[in-house]
Amino acid sequence: MTEEIQFYLSEAEESMQKAVQHTNSELTKIRAGKASPAMVEDLKVDYYGTPTPVSQVANVATPDARTLLIKPWEKNMLGEINKAIKNSDLGLNPQQEADAIRLNIPALTEERRRELVKQVKNETESGKIAVRNIRKDVNDSLRKLQKEGTSEDAVRDAEAKVQKMTDSYIVKIDELLTKKEAEIMTI
Repeated sequence: MTEEIQFYLSEAEESMQKAVQHTNSELTKIRAGKASPAMVEDLKVDYYGTPTPVSQVANVATPDARTLLIKPWEKNMLGEINKAIKNSDLGLNPQQEADAIRLNIPALTEERRRELVKQVKNETESGKIAVRNIRKDVNDSLRKLQKEGTSEDAVRDAEAKVQKMTDSYIVKIDELLTKKEAEIMTI
């Protein structure tokens, strides 16, 4: 196999790994009835006129399975964090204390669990689409190499390897789906 084909294969593998990692990180943001600091990770607060992630202005902890405790390093940030949580799509009601904000995570209803499973399926489908798009791009690049003079057999072998790679990464995404779905549906 030529160096160019090897380059495209390694690039495809790396991109597919990133797609799976991205899907996994998106799934961690979907709450499964348990408190997780990742739930507020992307929440932006106004820190002296600059949108800043909560994790950079406060300590986020989970004292128990159903509670998030956000302790800002500056007391004047309590109001900003409170406002950011209320304006977010978290659907949580912050309780402001003297020097912290407490978020109680309610138990999930059956209906809400089904909605979350749909959301998880959409995220995993996006991950699969990303992997398939990577396959398409690499196959297009391989066909260009064939037009430039690379042997047809080498290109066909490389396309078969790309397909095997695609199948294995789609299986990994399906495993993420199964695991997250089980996590959401357990009471």
